[in-house]
Amino acid sequence: MQIAMWSGPRNLSTAMMYSFGNRPDFDVIDEPFYAAYLNKTGIVHPMRDEIIASQQIDTECVINDLLNKKYDGGFHRYQKHMTQHMLKDFDLTWMKKVINVFLIRHPARVIKSFGEKLNNATIEDIGFKQQLNLFNYVSKIGQKPIVIDSFDIRKDPRSALECLCLEVGLEFMSEMLSWPKGGHKSDGVWASHWYGSVHLSDGFSGEEANLPILNLEQNEISRNALPFYSALEEYKLKF
Repeated sequence: MQIAMWSGPRNLSTAMMYSFGNRPDFDVIDEPFYAAYLNKTGIVHPMRDEIIASQQIDTECVINDLLNKKYDGGFHRYQKHMTQHMLKDFDLTWMKKVINVFLIRHPARVIKSFGEKLNNATIEDIGFKQQLNLFNYVSKIGQKPIVIDSFDIRKDPRSALECLCLEVGLEFMSEMLSWPKGGHKSDGVWASHWYGSVHLSDGFSGEEANLPILNLEQNEISRNALPFYSALEEYKLKF
C-alpha cells in the first residue's frame, strides 16, 4: 500500500508522517518534490541550496523513486506531500497508483503559523488552491479522494486515525498515537528550520483553541483561501 498525503504547510503534516512512521510496517518519505519545486520556480526558502542538493530535481526520477525504490521500512509506504510543490507542468498520472488523502486545516490557522516561519507569505505559498485542484484531479481519474481535517485529528487522535485506517483498508495500530522525540530518520534537511515544535513532541497536541487573530494582510489571504478549504471540508471524514 502506498498512501500519498496531500496538504499545505503547517497542517499537522509532519506529525502525521511521524504517526505512520512509528508503525513497524511503514516507511515514510518527506516532501519528495521540494527540491524540484524550488529549482523550477527559483523561489527562495530557508536552506534552499541544501534542499536542492539533498533531493532529485528531475520529477521523473522523483516519481520513479516514489513508486519503485526500495526504502528501509515495512510493507507499506507513506508519502508526505506539499500541494504547492506540484507545479502545473509536473506529471500527475502516477497518482493513479497510490491512495490519495487530503489533510486540511482552516486557512486562518495555517497562515498564522506559516507567517512565523516565512515572511511575506502569499496564498500560493500555502497550497489551498493547489489542494483543491489535486482533489478534483483524483476525482476525475475515478478514485475516491479521502479528506481528513487536522482539527479533528487533534481533538480525538485515536478515533480520527481509526477512521482513516478503516477508510484506506489498513489495520489501526496504537503505535500511531505517539513517537519518539527528536524527529525521524526520514526528515528532510529542512527539518531544523520547520520542525522544531514537533521534534519536541511525542504525540499529537491537544484540541486547538479558537481561530487566531490575524493582521490585515493575513486576514486577506485567509479570506481568499477559505472557499478552497470549505469545498474540501464538505467531504471530510466524520467519526
